[in-house]
Amino acid sequence: MTVAYSPSHGLGEEQSVWFKLTPLLNQENPMQVLMALSDKYNGVIPINLKNQRIVLLSEPAHAERVLVSNADNYTKYFDGLRPIFGRSMITIDGALWQKIRTPQQAAFHPNMFEEYFPYLMSAIDSKMERWAKFAATGETIEMVEETWTLAAEMVCKALFDREMPFNPHFVFKQVKTYTDVMNHKSIRLKNVRGELVEMTGEDTAKAMEIWHSVPDMVMGANILEHREKTLLTMLQQAEADPEFPEFDHRQVIDEMKQYLWAGTETTALTLAWSLYLLSQHPEAMERIRQEARNVCGDADPQWNQVQQLAYTRQVIQETMRLFPPIWALIRIAAGDDDIQGHKIKAGDKVVILSYIAHHSPKYWDDPEKFEPERFAPERAKKRVKYSYLPFAAGKRSCIGGALSQIENTLALVQLLRRFTPEYVGPNPAKIHATVTLCPKGGLPFRIRALS
Repeated sequence: MTVAYSPSHGLGEEQSVWFKLTPLLNQENPMQVLMALSDKYNGVIPINLKNQRIVLLSEPAHAERVLVSNADNYTKYFDGLRPIFGRSMITIDGALWQKIRTPQQAAFHPNMFEEYFPYLMSAIDSKMERWAKFAATGETIEMVEETWTLAAEMVCKALFDREMPFNPHFVFKQVKTYTDVMNHKSIRLKNVRGELVEMTGEDTAKAMEIWHSVPDMVMGANILEHREKTLLTMLQQAEADPEFPEFDHRQVIDEMKQYLWAGTETTALTLAWSLYLLSQHPEAMERIRQEARNVCGDADPQWNQVQQLAYTRQVIQETMRLFPPIWALIRIAAGDDDIQGHKIKAGDKVVILSYIAHHSPKYWDDPEKFEPERFAPERAKKRVKYSYLPFAAGKRSCIGGALSQIENTLALVQLLRRFTPEYVGPNPAKIHATVTLCPKGGLPFRIRALS
């Protein structure tokens, strides 16, 4: 069954928080601007507009109040997301959200990760074959595209038991056409080879049409092992349950979308930023290789060795501190509230700036320094709670966070044992703060094979 696509994509609507924050986010260094404002206003930045109030919050206590202790007073903000994810978990709230989430939770229990392991490794092997060709030609590649396509293949193989049936590089470029300009109003400009080119409604409609065809392509693809227990079979079982009328075929399609894009993008951005940081800190790159030799010898990692790759995992965690893919969490106040003496009114848009908490000298020593060791167990115990929010917090925390870290740990170990990725872009790389924290202009790399 193919679910019809509605052309009303709602790109860059004037009422969108992302559109309203454009003047702040379009700065040369938007995070520095937000950090300066946060420091000036003691962690609370109220933005009063003619028909809306947005409150930017950056303290751990603020996050605890909004995401955990008074979470029922704050609903998720969905504008701009439904065209991409439909009515998946990511765009619904309340009792329906909990009901839709329940049949999917088992797919992300740690006991399932061992079953996913060989499929994750298979996807990484495919990427290594591709990188071997780049190492031979010396051509420049766009790292976020490379890591996104790797993460997409991991999702298809591990969670859906399918060979990836689409060209991920094509899909990535099409959907990025949409997501890169979500916060624009009507001109819808995109940067192509340094020139501003108008992006038409036909362009965005085409991008969304291609995106909406992907889940059906995946379900129709070659089945790898006919596994009885995968995320896809869990979704299909919920669809077949006569006592679960809300979970129809459209729900299956929409849930697949969130994993194929949202889960894929956050994993991909973390891996791409990790490789960027490691290219700037070759001693850390070599330490990952040494850890792999100590744990695995000359062989590929086995599942029972993954937890021993402690330093590699710390690199992933430090990357998510410095460059959190989800750098801001938006909620809408259902009722009035008081957050450390600051009045919140019903209807206010509240934005938790996790990036600022991650970079605050109040909670992190030398916060701009790349220091993976700060996530060693003995140091992590001393961390102020909610000063680190890579996967949000509370009941709406990311369902796939633990799996994402395993994916990236394996990818770093395997790729760095064969290659040295060399960043060749502007230094330092600049940030493009849209819904996710992307590198401005991409992350160009060349791949060098290890001798």
